[in-house]
Parts: sequence; structure tokens; C-alpha cells
Amino acid sequence: MKQLRYETVLFDLDGTLLDTLEDLGEAVNHALSIRGFPTHATKAYRQKVGHGVRNLVKVSLPEALQDDDQIIDASLADFTAWYTAHIDVHTRPYPGMQELLNRLHQRNVKLAIASNKFQEGTERLVGEFFPGIPFVAVLGNRPGYPLKPDPEIVGEVLRRTGSAASSAILVGDSATDMLTARNGGIRSIAVTWGYRPMVSTAEYPAVASAEELESLLLG
Repeated sequence: MKQLRYETVLFDLDGTLLDTLEDLGEAVNHALSIRGFPTHATKAYRQKVGHGVRNLVKVSLPEALQDDDQIIDASLADFTAWYTAHIDVHTRPYPGMQELLNRLHQRNVKLAIASNKFQEGTERLVGEFFPGIPFVAVLGNRPGYPLKPDPEIVGEVLRRTGSAASSAILVGDSATDMLTARNGGIRSIAVTWGYRPMVSTAEYPAVASAEELESLLLG
């Protein structure tokens, strides 16, 4: 049996475990179209997601309105209502990720979610798509807590698990995730199937499949 390399593995959600882009894009486009604003192609949202839903709505608005808090908040409310009702229409796990989580759980690896998605949406999608995984923490964007790349989310997972930073690793699909890991003093792995192109660096490897990821997580 392969020897465990890490006691705790933190996973980003959107773009790492789940492909949520189409549902997110449709929800933003709904909020934009209500006001007669231009909408965007799904692929355009690859560069807009990852920094919380308020920022997603803000940067999707016409540039002249991106400092108008009243418009942002009203559009965010419409986005949230639509997205909550249609959160799982197109969303699906990436190939092999459900099976990988199951194998890690069977090996007694402590698993956690570290996301910038709003908490309610994070919990709902994790519960729906990974119901058999007893995550030690499912952490999204919560009032009073900073977004990634602030390392608070890493620290909270380590506190909950009692794990040392040297025994933990974060898996994500963006530079924000890699910076979060660095700020939190843990290692990281980038996946290449997410929303932004990632390549291996001296600081972290990049993997193109769940099988490659498993080989790095299990010795």
C-alpha cells in the first residue's frame, strides 16, 4: 500500500473539484440582462471568477458602473437569487475527482474545502456532489472572514485537524490558491483543467488528471 505523504489535503472547489462556470455565468448574465447591460460568453467568466461573488458581479458590469455600490448590490441580489435556484443545472465534478476523494478518505486523509464561493453555495454543492465524504471543514466566503489568498482559511483547517503545516497541502486551479498555500506555510499543487492556465513551477507542480494528482498525494 502506498505510504501517505500528507495528513491533510485542502481542496479549492470551483475549477478544481467542480466545473461550475456555466451556472455562474448564466446567473451573472441573468442579473445583467434584467438591467439591459451587455452579457458575456461563458468562457469570458474564466478570468472573472475566484474572488467572491460580489467581485464577480462587479467586474461583469459595464466598466462605468463598477464603482457604483448600489448597482453592484442590486445586481448581486439578483445573481444570488438566480444562482441559488439554478446552482446545479450544469455543474459537474471533474473526471476522477469523486473517486479520488473516496480513495483519500479510505486512507484516512483529512479532507477540507477551502473556497471563495459564498458559504451557503459551497455547503450545498459539496453536500450534493460529495455526500459520502466526511470533510473536516467546508469553508467558503463567510461574513467576517477574509477571502483567499489570506491564509486565515488555511490556519482554520490546521486548527480543526490538529495538523502541522508540514503535513498539509492545498490543491487548486489558480494563482490565488497557490498564494494562499504559500501565505499559510503549506505546500500546493495546481490542476490544469480549471479556469486559468497553470504550469509547473519550482514552487509547485501542475497536474493534468486525477490520476496524476493521486500519485503526488499518495507516495
